Parts: sequence; structure tokens; C-alpha cells
Amino acid sequence: MLASVSRATVYAQQKPRPVDESDLLLSRLIDEEYTRRPFYGSRKMVVFLKAMGHHINRKRVRRLMRQMGLAGMAPGPNTSRPSPEHKIYPYRLRGVPVVRPNQVWSTDITYIRLPRGFAYLVAIIDWYSRRVLSWRISNSMEAVFCVDCLEDALRHHGTPEVFNSDQGSQFTSAAFTEVLKREGVVISMDGRGRAFDNIFVERLWRSVKHEDVYLKGYASMGELLLGLTDYFAFYNGERPHQSLGNKTPNLVYQSAIGGGATIVDKFGGAVEGTPVPLRSTGVSSTPEARSGATATTESKAKPGQRRPAVNEVECAA
Repeated sequence: MLASVSRATVYAQQKPRPVDESDLLLSRLIDEEYTRRPFYGSRKMVVFLKAMGHHINRKRVRRLMRQMGLAGMAPGPNTSRPSPEHKIYPYRLRGVPVVRPNQVWSTDITYIRLPRGFAYLVAIIDWYSRRVLSWRISNSMEAVFCVDCLEDALRHHGTPEVFNSDQGSQFTSAAFTEVLKREGVVISMDGRGRAFDNIFVERLWRSVKHEDVYLKGYASMGELLLGLTDYFAFYNGERPHQSLGNKTPNLVYQSAIGGGATIVDKFGGAVEGTPVPLRSTGVSSTPEARSGATATTESKAKPGQRRPAVNEVECAA
């Protein structure tokens, strides 16, 4: 025996852990409601589930949401908590006009339920064209599948100027950030509680789930892989996007015409700007460089006219 553990114990065939059917049902309900209302945290989710007839406490809801990688978008202490030893980078895109493909990429992870478990989907999109550049699925939240997705996007689509993510441990890990540093990419991370900082990926998740996952009801990782392969081909090459003037992401990405976006900045200095000018515009996103644009936006608001919200997204059609 080694360390008082018998060989029979070490080599015994381990029985698979039984699946809790009630957890799967609750996870499905939480996933569907979170897709509709991503600002719901565990408290509101408990209220929702109780209204559906499920007697459940907040501790269980928090455990299920943590397993699925879900957190409410509203400001709070538990939003996208990174590992303590990982460096957090400032958000560098508020008020920055996105005017060309490969200027800004962003990424995020979402949960996809399966009949006997769940999977995680990571994707990288181009902000200008909304094109999905790369994606991967995994049955764990390890950083390796996110790094593989990033390497694939860089290999096939070149290098972006700025790369944005949330503060999840997969994206703050050295394995992920070192790839971006190696390529000379400016790293940007969502601020805590900023629902619109990565809004384009959040919109992608809603489309993926409502237009494909919920309709198909995939039974396994293999089916999910094949189904998402078809869906993302459709999403990029056939599905018209209203924000792109009903053009497809592939067409806008290849032609560099008809895309673009801006995360409006009304704080005028609440966040740090990019340390270097953007290659496409030659203009830094520091408060000084944006002050003229902010003043122009304010002057356009007439008496009695609604002004854009602080984090309102402006999309060029």
C-alpha cells in the first residue's frame, strides 16, 4: 500500500456518477431564462423558478449558474470573477469608432445544455462585420479550448488591433494573454457590471440559441459540433443582419463596406484609453482625443429630445 491506500481501491473500476435529472431540468430553465434576460442574477432566478413551481433555494441556483458559467450583467461583486493572480486589463473601446474589419475582435463563452450534461461554446467575432471568425466547444471551462480558438482565428484571419473579452479566468490566464502579446495586440477587458461592453457577442449567443440550439435539441457533443458547423456557416454566409443593412457578415468582412460600431462614452474619462493610436484611424481613445467627439454628440441633443444612454450601442448600417 502507498499512503495507506490499497491497490484494489486505486485500480477498481469507477462507476459513472449518476445524473441528477432535477438539476438538468433546472439548468435548462435557467439557461432559457438567462438567454432572454441576461441581467438576471441568482436572486431573480430563484424568484423565476419558484413562479414556475420549483421549490429551490439560492444556494442551489448559484451552484447551477456557476457550473454553466452564468452571471447576471447587473453590477455586483460576483460578475466574471477572474483568478486573483491574473492581471486585469482596462476596457479600451468606449467611444472608439470601429471603422474596418480586424480593428476589434472580441470573445466570450456560453453554456449549451445537453440531455445528459452540458457543453461550453467559445467564439471570436469581428466587431465591424459581426463575422464569427473561429469557435470551439468543450465539456470543461479550461483555458485550453479558448487558446485553441484564438490561435485558429489568428492563423486564418490575421491580427486585430484590439482584442476584447470579459474578466473570466480563461481570458485573463497567461496562456491566453501571452498569445495576444506575442502578436502585438492591444488587450481590452470588460468593466465589471458593464452590460454593453461586449454586446455583440451577447447578441450572437441569443441568435445561436434561439435560432439553432433550442430548435434542434442536440443529444450529444458530436451532434452539437455538426449542428453548430452548419449554423455558423449559415450565420456568416446567408443570414441577413439588420445592423449591416441586411448584408451578410462574410460580404461586409470581405468588402470592408457597410459595417462598424461604437460603444458610446458619456463618462468622458471614467476609463483608461488605448496606450497607442489605432492603426485604422491614427486616433487614440484617451479622454483628450475623444473630447471633441463627445462635445459634438452632446450638441446634437435638442430640448426635449432623448439623449443616448451612457452605454448605448451605435451600429452603422
